[in-house]
Amino acid sequence: MAARTGKQFLHGLVDRREIWVGSDKIGSPVEHPALRGAAQALAEVFDLQHQQAAACLMPDPKTGEPINVSHMIPQSREDLERRHRGLECIAEYSVGLMGRTPDYMNVTFAGFAGRADEWAANGNEEGAANLVRYQKKLRREDLSLTHTIIHSTIDLAKGKLPVGHDPVQLHKVGETEHGIVVRGSRVLATLAPFADELAVYPGGPMPDAADVHALSFSIPMTTPGLKFICRDSVAVNSGKFDHPFSSRFDEQDAFVIFDNVEVPRERVFIDCNLNVYNSVMKTTWWPNIMQQTMIRAQTKLEFAWGLASSMAEAINAVQPQVQQQLGEIAMFAELARASIFAAEQGAHEYGNGMWACELRPLAGLRAALPTWFPRVNEIIRQIGSHNLLTTPSRAALADPKLRPLIDLYLAGVGVDAERRSRLFRLAWDFAGTALASRNEQYERFYLGSVGRNLTSLQTFGDRTRAKRLVDRFLSEELEPLAEDKDSKRPPMEAAQQDAFVVGRSERKESSHTGGNR
Repeated sequence: MAARTGKQFLHGLVDRREIWVGSDKIGSPVEHPALRGAAQALAEVFDLQHQQAAACLMPDPKTGEPINVSHMIPQSREDLERRHRGLECIAEYSVGLMGRTPDYMNVTFAGFAGRADEWAANGNEEGAANLVRYQKKLRREDLSLTHTIIHSTIDLAKGKLPVGHDPVQLHKVGETEHGIVVRGSRVLATLAPFADELAVYPGGPMPDAADVHALSFSIPMTTPGLKFICRDSVAVNSGKFDHPFSSRFDEQDAFVIFDNVEVPRERVFIDCNLNVYNSVMKTTWWPNIMQQTMIRAQTKLEFAWGLASSMAEAINAVQPQVQQQLGEIAMFAELARASIFAAEQGAHEYGNGMWACELRPLAGLRAALPTWFPRVNEIIRQIGSHNLLTTPSRAALADPKLRPLIDLYLAGVGVDAERRSRLFRLAWDFAGTALASRNEQYERFYLGSVGRNLTSLQTFGDRTRAKRLVDRFLSEELEPLAEDKDSKRPPMEAAQQDAFVVGRSERKESSHTGGNR
């Protein structure tokens, strides 16, 4: 099978997975009111790869069938530039609001397969071979894949990672004739209702954990014992006019429970090998995956700039402070674009013939984004002011008695009342609704918190040139100090000495008389 269509994608979602939204156990995400909008949106993403085939598709290196370019294992800077065009096309569909479109995991596993040598270290040759075979399956069947890589938070005083054997966290409990059995929990499976399969892999090292926690594998969503508990839905079914984003871009997030789940042997990539688990994410994963994440983020910032500018124009907000706020969003968007460009231009081979972006500019951008996106939302809400709340619905605009009055009293500058309403509804759904709040929370933490990212920049950043610039001045040979022979201090000029003596005499006289001069 080559690149799928939207119809094929939706057909694959009708199965026996165990997805819970509130008290509802979902039989089909295609039909459920909380999920069907996003299911249809993702189907359009699959169709998009055919509509924009020049940007999104490439021939499979083995079969020649068309596959999504996000499955590419880059082997040159030109490959990364080609992948950029496809990733940007997908990001533009949801203007970056869907952070877990399938291309995210496609890029991730292409990077894993490209550095299979890292996965094969420390006696894990069988797991690495399984991973390479799985990546071929992923690209040829065009699967929608989600992941769960974060350990459940129980008691932060004990740390965020397992220490020894923690029965709450995902761990291996036994083996069968055909594979291994796992139990425990993980978070946060974004896109879970709309995925064909679930992947588990390291989110980072866990140096003090027992070996039973060192697991990586991928299994179908219908695997017995696999349960997904979704957060409250923020989807709204009032249509694209009233809720242009909430009606289709709630990609969902889920808590995952593994209730004695059997993982087939050929699906296991790491089996209780702590040395491999703690090492495979250290080199190539970040510079590879951050091309996708930052293209999405930059697209979202570009959209926000255009949206805020259109809002200001519609109400003729030409005040200097408004222009400065718009310029602030423009700055964010341009710095993101420049960082991605610099990273791609600085791309190089990371080993095993695989190319990825230069990490430094993307690491800096990663640390900035968790503060930029909340600030963008704040600016949009400030510029919008009460106008965000004076937005007639489509039904009100369709009412023959209301429409003339709305046209008279709610028109904008250069836009009629209907376009003004659509514009400010777009802004509210971007920055003010429940979906907007979820997306802001996502942007704050999905690549790590601000503090963690800044600490990483300082800890792992290359300060070679920075230190050289400082050391130049600290290493300079200094001129000898001129010393006074008696006092060992620089001698005073005659006029300075006279003034010093007079000043002392005046202060002494004043202290004796008790007066103030």
